[in-house]
Amino acid sequence: MSHGATHVILTCNIRVALPEDDANGFGWDGRKALCAEVMRARKPDIVCYQEALRTQVEDLKKFFPEFVFFGFDGPEMDAHPEGYHGIAKNVIMFSRERYEMVSAGGFWLSETPHLPGSLSWGSARARHVNWVRLKERVTGRQFRVLNVHLDHRSQPAREEQIKMVLAEAASYPAEFPQIFAGDFNAPSSNAVFGFIKAEGWHDTYKDIHGDADPGFTAHQFLGEKFAEKFQEKSVPGRIDFIFRKGRARTEAAAIIKDQKDGVFPSDHYFVSAAFMLPGDVQP
Repeated sequence: MSHGATHVILTCNIRVALPEDDANGFGWDGRKALCAEVMRARKPDIVCYQEALRTQVEDLKKFFPEFVFFGFDGPEMDAHPEGYHGIAKNVIMFSRERYEMVSAGGFWLSETPHLPGSLSWGSARARHVNWVRLKERVTGRQFRVLNVHLDHRSQPAREEQIKMVLAEAASYPAEFPQIFAGDFNAPSSNAVFGFIKAEGWHDTYKDIHGDADPGFTAHQFLGEKFAEKFQEKSVPGRIDFIFRKGRARTEAAAIIKDQKDGVFPSDHYFVSAAFMLPGDVQP
């Protein structure tokens, strides 16, 4: 955990725990310690997870006992208490020492957002968003973090899902700081990012590095070797992003490509950003 004026946030698609990954040498039990090691090295204050099953969250709680986890238990839970069933959670963890949780919630990205596990618009999976409103204990400044995982197949679903999230976030005053992170399952050229930009959100990576595309973030456990699969074809761009809105200023951003002896913590690179909250934020 960082203790300066900046707030460090990671978005981490940790790859849902699957039996077939065990058989291929990428199982959760074999990489969960590396996952925690890579994250802790970045000294995060907040981590937004995608593809988290209950067993994975329980493991992460052991690695990060000084953090609060939100987004698995509660009314946003789907009908299946165990297993994958095509639904994994977008859990948010944050430092209990640095922050107090003011409020939190979640809803399903469908035409029936309060119905757990509901699908619409041809979505291949039931998708949802979780959010937390945090208050920094020392300064009293407040901000909000949203964590999403858009559908991986249906473009109409992605567009309708992002519209739902943006409309809900727009209910807050324009100056109120909000951070929006996740796996968008689409490159920056996709129409969903036009909607995001139109609502006043800024890509934290572009804030620091400009418009050049840093390349893929999903890599199938191959790392930089992933590009070799495409030969003459265009390699997919990044699909994992952290956006900001309101009175928040980006101080740093990075694609995290850490690995150990050729083993990666996930089939996605993790993404980080550091931001500041200039001035007092009124509740």
